[in-house]
Amino acid sequence: MNRRRWLTGAVATAATALLSACGQAGTSLAEQARRMGEGLTRRTQRLLIPRDALAPTYSRAEISPDFKPNGSISPAAADYKALKADGFGGYRLVIDGLVERPLSLSLAELRTRPSQSQITKHDCVEGWTSIGEWTGVRLETLLDEAGLRPEARYIVFHCFDALTQTEDGDRYYESIDLIDARHPQTILAWAMNGETLPVPHGAPLRLRVERQLGYKHAKYIRRIEAVESFAHIGGGKGGYWEDRGYEWYAGI
Repeated sequence: MNRRRWLTGAVATAATALLSACGQAGTSLAEQARRMGEGLTRRTQRLLIPRDALAPTYSRAEISPDFKPNGSISPAAADYKALKADGFGGYRLVIDGLVERPLSLSLAELRTRPSQSQITKHDCVEGWTSIGEWTGVRLETLLDEAGLRPEARYIVFHCFDALTQTEDGDRYYESIDLIDARHPQTILAWAMNGETLPVPHGAPLRLRVERQLGYKHAKYIRRIEAVESFAHIGGGKGGYWEDRGYEWYAGI
């Protein structure tokens, strides 16, 4: 009953805000409706689903024979191309921002941390799905090692790729909150289906945040930043596609 009252109140609040949205300068009625709908979806899912509820997992026999790569499949940025030519031997993952102990870790150093493997389904916003096995380190492990400061609220993933496939294009970025960052299935993967992560799927390191749609699973990660707000990053909406109209919260 308490949940039902909360949902009823939330819908009523959203409706009231929507009616008043016409008077808010610079923001369309449709944009106000989209933002309120996204917020209601996020709050409802957070309320009804336990924070550590797991995404479904599958057997190796169910792994998709052809897992479609999407978005960038071979970044054109000069720094990435140089790392790829060297077999990513010079790669360093930087973890900074609102942390007590900034980190700079090579792939070899990342592999010394406790790892886990999970076979999960990737749900693309375009409507297709594929199942794959991912191996990597839990994001929470690295955040604890860096030591999040109390004011940190979001984790931002800065990537090498630009979807324009030019060196000077806007670099891809994504963000999640601390609930998803600390989820037991949220990992930084360096392997796929028992092999080194292929370039089209995000080598040398990609995010797997299994309870969200595919565009949240940032590939080609170069830096992880803990922030209080992402308003100052990119277009201020929390991600490359979010800056172009996608919802920030893409829970499934």
